[in-house]
Amino acid sequence: MVRDAVETHFAEVVGALTPGPPTDPGQPVRPGTTLTGARCRELFAVQLGSRLLDVAARHMRTQDEGFYTIGSSGHEGNAAVAAALRVTDPALLHYRSGAFYLARSAQAGRLAEEGLRDVLLGLAAAAEEPIAGGRHKVFGNRDLAVIPQTSTIASHLPRAVGVGFAVERARVLGVPSPWPRDAVAVCSFGDASMNHATALSGLNTAAFGRFRGLAVPVLFVCEDNGIGISVRTPPDWIEQARHPLLAYFQADGCDLAEAYDVARKAADHVRTTRAPAFLHLRTVRLMGHAGSDVEIAYRTRREIASDLDRDPLVRTARLLVEAGLAQPEELLSRYEAERDHVLKLAMECARRPRLASAEEVMAPIAPRRPDRVAADVARVAPMEVRERAFGTLPELEGKLTLAQAVNRTLADAMALDPGVVVFGEDVARKGGVYGVTRGLLRRFGAERVFDTLLDEQAVLGLALGAGVSGMVPVPEVQYLAYLHNALDQIRGEASTLGFFSQGVFSNPLVLRVASYAYQKGFGGHFHNDNSIAALKDIPGVVLASPARPDDAAAMLRTCLSAARVDGSVCVFLEPIALYHTRDLFDEGDGGWLAPYAPPARWGETHVPIGRARSYGEGRDLTIVTFGNGLRMSLRAAVRLTAEEVGCRVLDLRWLSPLPVDDLMRAAELTGRVLVADETRRGGGVSESVMAALIDNGFTGPIARVTSRDSFIPLGPAADTVLLSEADIERAARAMLA
Repeated sequence: MVRDAVETHFAEVVGALTPGPPTDPGQPVRPGTTLTGARCRELFAVQLGSRLLDVAARHMRTQDEGFYTIGSSGHEGNAAVAAALRVTDPALLHYRSGAFYLARSAQAGRLAEEGLRDVLLGLAAAAEEPIAGGRHKVFGNRDLAVIPQTSTIASHLPRAVGVGFAVERARVLGVPSPWPRDAVAVCSFGDASMNHATALSGLNTAAFGRFRGLAVPVLFVCEDNGIGISVRTPPDWIEQARHPLLAYFQADGCDLAEAYDVARKAADHVRTTRAPAFLHLRTVRLMGHAGSDVEIAYRTRREIASDLDRDPLVRTARLLVEAGLAQPEELLSRYEAERDHVLKLAMECARRPRLASAEEVMAPIAPRRPDRVAADVARVAPMEVRERAFGTLPELEGKLTLAQAVNRTLADAMALDPGVVVFGEDVARKGGVYGVTRGLLRRFGAERVFDTLLDEQAVLGLALGAGVSGMVPVPEVQYLAYLHNALDQIRGEASTLGFFSQGVFSNPLVLRVASYAYQKGFGGHFHNDNSIAALKDIPGVVLASPARPDDAAAMLRTCLSAARVDGSVCVFLEPIALYHTRDLFDEGDGGWLAPYAPPARWGETHVPIGRARSYGEGRDLTIVTFGNGLRMSLRAAVRLTAEEVGCRVLDLRWLSPLPVDDLMRAAELTGRVLVADETRRGGGVSESVMAALIDNGFTGPIARVTSRDSFIPLGPAADTVLLSEADIERAARAMLA
């Protein structure tokens, strides 16, 4: 195997070092540091292992046996950060954190080979890889409190803040947590990622929490190598761009002793003050961005050589040699022996089986244990607890609106489980824009019902951190259009955690979103968005879309139980226009109200994920719909029935996964299907419904009527682009003609 300049440089420089007089390994490795000689030797072994993993990754790629070559060379100073923390501190790591991972593995008492094997199996995409099972190369291990992250664009920073927040909130609430009460969450990322919106959101959220007097024990570690792929980070930009309210610590990440001392100070600051801090490690990037990267295309030879001169592995070797704790030839012999060992281990890992079927790949995406969910749904708080929470029990209130049903269900869930927390913009004192969470703050207190800053990424990041920390978060996003500001927190973070950890980690989540259009007197695109296309194709995410109050209560209980039992990520789409609707056909008929089921009936009224609801017994036409479309379809069906047309209406209720069995049953009963879809024609729900019918062998006529492919304008003009009752009725008549 040909050696590159980094390996050659190490051999040349270390071979020329002059040993110093021997020193006591128990004493500082040099004056002024707290890093002892013995600790320095331990961390050098970790740094060397990390470096050789990068060598092995490139060798494996040349043999077509490895599939990931973004390495940690030049960032080996992050071993000092691991050494400054505890093995029980939750860590969300940058993809150049190889030395951190190996150091933590050693801290846990594991053999050096175990940490190396973890990483090498990931490089080989081997099914035996202990965290992702060959699905992606990530750093993760439950026993090491390392939560797997892709970390490519700092999308993990909001979650890291949520983890830090949850450490303290779990302690206050007395909720079991996987993290110790004095834990520190650590989150590492690169300088280029510092400019991403998610990074800024995470830093700002932590600072905002501290400004408000909240405990947010998070250590942000920016590993600043001065370049992102080929784009330079201006000198001192990170120092200038950091949040001014975060305690700032800076160290040369290429100098192990300095990095160790400063990292300890930063970690101790966070642990004792419970306040966030920013550790700026100046590093270098060696061997390019990845194995395929040709640095000379965008960097000068002088720049590359300058970074090589700061090689942290060489500098740690110099520390040991000058302290008389190692001889140059000893370190070179060790390098060669360890190199041979890692390369041999790499090829052994490359021969391990890989995932070979779609079923194997997809197994961790969305585990479903419906029997356990059903059992959990039936659980209820003791009667005295419910009476204290409600005053008048909801089952004795009479018929409720959809908004009231959601409110009472949330209260019942919070009475049962102290780990259920409700938060978002305006949800606490105001009770939400539409009053859905009204009264919850008074009943359950500010520790469990609270307002966040106005940043959807922050809202979801807090939820993801709380979920992975043992809570059941119920965040609210005020309007569907606002969710798109932070969609990657669902797409790239929430939905992938189980996939990247084979279900070892999960982020149970029930995200409530005020959704769809048809509001009266409160219009415009941002308050009347009808597009869920960006949510529908996220693997494993449950999309619930209740229309009626009784369904809303039952489905919300299902989502909460699925989150708790299976770690499900659920998005609960609440039709704004139906929140306070009372009537179905005529003013005052109360046809859209429903009683709240008493707990004794929760089992029998349980709505499993993927089960639809049918109305009517007609044999001429099935109208398939959901959300606002249900009310419109029922009204249209009554008029059609008066003309002796037999209609049945199927409310999908679940938009992902679709209730395919119920859909097929309803379709076959009439032989004709009309899909009434309030979302857009392109990318809307109707496309999935029609595809499911055809894929499952339905051969009868299928038609659809939808809203237009348009944003929703202000005022009466909205009616020109939205699905209407008249549209449904016309389409039905056309099918029956």
